[in-house]
Amino acid sequence: MIIAIYALKSGLIRVVQQSLLGSILSNMLLVLGCSFFSGGIVYWKKDQVFNKATAVVNSGLLLMAVMGLTFPAVLHFTHSEVQYGKSEVSLSRFSSCVMLVAYGSYLVFQLKSHSNLYNPIVNQEEGQIEDDSGEEEVPEVTLWEAIVWLAVLTIWISVLSEYLVDAIEGASESLNMPLAFISVILLPIVGNAAEHTSAIMFAMKDKLDITLGVAIGSSTQIAMFVIPFCVVVGWIMGKPMDLNFQLFETATLFITVLVVAFMLQEGTANYLKGLMLILCYLIVAASFFVHVDPKTSDD
Repeated sequence: MIIAIYALKSGLIRVVQQSLLGSILSNMLLVLGCSFFSGGIVYWKKDQVFNKATAVVNSGLLLMAVMGLTFPAVLHFTHSEVQYGKSEVSLSRFSSCVMLVAYGSYLVFQLKSHSNLYNPIVNQEEGQIEDDSGEEEVPEVTLWEAIVWLAVLTIWISVLSEYLVDAIEGASESLNMPLAFISVILLPIVGNAAEHTSAIMFAMKDKLDITLGVAIGSSTQIAMFVIPFCVVVGWIMGKPMDLNFQLFETATLFITVLVVAFMLQEGTANYLKGLMLILCYLIVAASFFVHVDPKTSDD
C-alpha cells in the first residue's frame, strides 16, 4: 500500500494497478502453491485439512472484487459509457466505496459475529483426535517489541518505496523487460517474501488455517481494501485512479480466482494441488513477460 501511494502520487496509475494485481496473483498462486506443495511433501501420505467455511467466504469476497474490476473494464472497451472516460471513473469510485463497506462487514463477521468459524480445525486420523492445544509456543518477541519493529520497518519501507517508484521505469528500459512484468511479477515476489516464508513454515507444521489466513486472507485484503482505498486516495489527490485494470489483467484475475476457488472447495490440500498452482503462476508470469500495454486506451 505504501508503494502504491507513492506511485499514485507520481502519477504512475498503471504501476499501482499492476503491482496490486501482482500481489493478489502472487499470494493466490505462488505463495499458496508453495505452501501446499511443501506441506504435501512433509505429510506425503495424507491430505492436509483446513477450515472450508473460511475459504468459501474469502472466495466469495474475491469474486466480488472481480465483479468490481470487470464492469469498469467492460464499460470502457465496449464504449458504452454515458460520458466517455468519466463514467468508468465514477463507477469505480462508487464500487470502491461499496467494496470498503463489504470489507468492513467481513471484519465484523470474522472477528465478532462468526469468530467461531475461524477456529483451527481439529485433525482426526483413524478415529483418534489429535489435540495440539496443550502445546503452548513461547513467543519470540513481546507485543511492544513487535509494534516497535513494525513501526521502524514501515518508516524504512516508506523511504525505500520512493526510490523504488522513481527507478522502476528506468529499470524496465535497462533490463529490457516489459514494465508490466516488473510490476506484476517481480515487485510482488519481493514484497511478499515475508508472507511467502511464513505461509510455507505454517504449512510444514500442518497449520493450514494460518497458511490460508496469510495467503488468501492477504489477497482478500488487497482486493477488497487496498485497491478501493487507492481509488479513494486518488480521488482525494485528483488522480484518475479507477478499477479499469484493462481486459488482459482483469481476465487473468478472474481465471485465477476460479482456479483457486475450485482448489479450496474440498477443504483439503496436497502436493499435487500445490504443484498445479505453482505451474499456473509460471503460465501467468510468462504471459506478462510477453504482454505490453497498448499505447493508447482506444487500442
